[in-house]
Amino acid sequence: MTWEILWALILGFALSAVVQAVVSKREMQRLLPDSSPRSLAVASGLGVASSSCSYASVALARSLFRKGADFTAAMAFEIASTNLVVELGIVMALLLGWQFVAGEYVGGPLMIVIVAVLFRAFLRPRLVEEAREEAERGRLGSMEGHAQMDMSVGALRRLLTPEGFTATADSFVMDWAAVGRDVVGGLLIAGALAAWVADSFWRGLFLEHHHTVAKVWGPLVGPLVAMLSFVCSIGNVPLAAVLWNGGISFGGVLAFVFADLLILPILDIYRRYYGRRMAVFIFGTFYAAMASAGLVVELVFRGIGIVPGSRHAKVETATVTWNYTTYLDIVFIAVAALLVWRYFRRGGGWSMLKMMEEPMDHSHGDHQHHHHDHARQHA
Repeated sequence: MTWEILWALILGFALSAVVQAVVSKREMQRLLPDSSPRSLAVASGLGVASSSCSYASVALARSLFRKGADFTAAMAFEIASTNLVVELGIVMALLLGWQFVAGEYVGGPLMIVIVAVLFRAFLRPRLVEEAREEAERGRLGSMEGHAQMDMSVGALRRLLTPEGFTATADSFVMDWAAVGRDVVGGLLIAGALAAWVADSFWRGLFLEHHHTVAKVWGPLVGPLVAMLSFVCSIGNVPLAAVLWNGGISFGGVLAFVFADLLILPILDIYRRYYGRRMAVFIFGTFYAAMASAGLVVELVFRGIGIVPGSRHAKVETATVTWNYTTYLDIVFIAVAALLVWRYFRRGGGWSMLKMMEEPMDHSHGDHQHHHHDHARQHA
């Protein structure tokens, strides 16, 4: 399965790195002043242009909130950065099929809308102020340094410069370092479940033989399975393929993938960032939004007849042969090698990797500017 999706992972992260080299994080908080539809749309767009690492997106959302961004807009950014990024869609298309990609990109914005409505209805100003007070305490989560790193060089035309090449390589390596554990963990867990767990267990858990009930049960149980998997970001997709083959509903797969922001380690980070009350509120509203979005997409897609009829997600590959996958893997391994070489030749090296878990002080906050000045001088 790793060989099947390797080229897609490299392509996805390379495209994401290109986007991150153009879009700056420095002015994000200024663009998210309230929870208006415009601010939520901007937050979603910024999320799509950011790293897909769930831990980094949660840390950056807290950073934006502390700097004055609206809390709802910060949460919209967080959802988009883990559910609407290009690398997720590419891997889903390869393992699950285009229908799931379409469901992800319809359900993701729908989930943001549902969260915004729930926040407007139930989120009280006092709770937001309590969360802000907790956020100002600066308790550490995970990937704090990575969340603050800004590799951007500005205009699209600058991507063709040596500085743009270095910025793209930096983002590529940083993102791989951030999500590598989740990708490896997801592949290992998915392989183990596919090999060792009987199909009858999955069919019973997902009520496959109760067709009407299963459509509702799938989006409800999907996030619960995700919470217990401890795997987030792109690493969820191989697990989603196992669940689909095991009998979970179409909407259940989507709700499972959405729930990378509700795994137990991230729920604990919410508690540290915003306090226990806000962590419980985020869990309740996110869970409701994920399950509702999965169910709505299930009903709509079934209504128009595009839910897949077979369950043959690519979970196991018996042999590696000379086919198009192998050729693509070789090509994109070469691309990855070039970007990694550029990172270590002109980028920040091991020091930047070490900084990924560390919150940056003001001197570190300017690291990227000094780094790119240095790269520009030697390019």
